[in-house]
Amino acid sequence: MVFTEYISIDSAGNTDVIDITPRCRDILSGSGISSGTMTVFNPGSTGGLTTIEYEPNLVKDLKEALEIVAPSDKDYAHGMTWNDDNGSSHIRSTFIGPSITVPFVDNELTLGTWQQIIFCDFDTRPRKRRLVVQLTGE
Repeated sequence: MVFTEYISIDSAGNTDVIDITPRCRDILSGSGISSGTMTVFNPGSTGGLTTIEYEPNLVKDLKEALEIVAPSDKDYAHGMTWNDDNGSSHIRSTFIGPSITVPFVDNELTLGTWQQIIFCDFDTRPRKRRLVVQLTGE
């Protein structure tokens, strides 16, 4: 069985980190599927999905690490293509990735105690996002 739902997010951009775990759990509980996999996908090239221990200091550490990997104040060749300022957003998205897959068993996501699913919006402005959540299982 396949079940598809969506998560709408209003983000602040600029590496906004949003815990979507409760919304993923709500989707799972309403799906009618008890065991399988949940995939969350961002149909865009300036956001990413991963897991983290969602606490303020680790979120701050993540943002600082991404600033080292893809500094926001650097001139990127991408800007010559579109005359925009979000080259770092695309690089960060590439490193984090556009999707995450989490198994679930007995209607529970198999996340660790301190593990939450997060969406990171790396774009340089606020955005409205629509994530695709697809469950496959029985």
